[in-house]
Formats: sequence, C-alpha cells, structure tokens
Amino acid sequence: MLGKIWKWILATTLVIQLVPFGHDHTNPPVTKEPAWDSPQTRELFRRACFDCHSNQTVWPWYSYVAPVSWLLAHDVGCGRRHLNFTAWDGPQRHAKDIADQVATGEMPPWFYLPMHPAARLSDTEKQALAAGAGKTFGPQEKPEGR
Repeated sequence: MLGKIWKWILATTLVIQLVPFGHDHTNPPVTKEPAWDSPQTRELFRRACFDCHSNQTVWPWYSYVAPVSWLLAHDVGCGRRHLNFTAWDGPQRHAKDIADQVATGEMPPWFYLPMHPAARLSDTEKQALAAGAGKTFGPQEKPEGR
C-alpha cells in the first residue's frame, strides 16, 4: 500500500511539472528606483525586500519546481503590485508603511526567512532600515492603535 502511495506522489509530481503556470524566470525591466538616502539603505532593502518587491528577483532553483513555482510566482506578483522598488515611476501608496511592517516583523514574512537568511535583519539593521525609509520615502506613519 505504501509503495503505491509513493508511486502516485512521484507520478503526480512529474505530471504537474508540465502545467504551464507561474513565471518564465525573467524579470521586467527596471524603470526607476527611489532616490535612496544612502547606498547602505539601498543595500538593506535589496537584501530584505527586493526578491518580492522589485524587478530584480533572484529566482532560486526551487522556483523551477511545481507546485513551489506556482506559489513563488504568485507571491512575487503580489509583492510587486503592492510595492515595487524598481518601478518607482508608478504609484507606491504602501511606501509609508515600510518601517512599521519591518519593526513589527510583518516584513519580511516568517516563511521567507529560512530559505533567505540574508534577509534576516538584526535589530540594528531594522532600525537603520526604518531610518533610511523615513529619509528616502518621507515620514513613516504608524497605524492607529500602536
């Protein structure tokens, strides 16, 4: 019985690789970045945010394997629509929330960090990112009730 289950899992895994969904592992062109207050601020954002919030996504090996590829394509698409640091010539209404989302641990999301340890920011780096966000994007608003 267990052998049949493993064969079914393997066959299903192989078949879903043929489903044409996800991305083609190319990034759209960079059109414009913010006027970063410093190279250090840009580097912190690049490390912690650019894979989902830019047109400079680094697609890891597992982004080629379904169904993970489907999830990653969805997450990156949503991240880019929400906030895109390399399409700054368009509206970026969520830029004002960056410092609070990093300070509260909402960003980067917990499930992103195990496979992207460089995105894990120390408390000092989080403070530097928040300060750089304030200088780059203007005063950072805190949501009501916090």
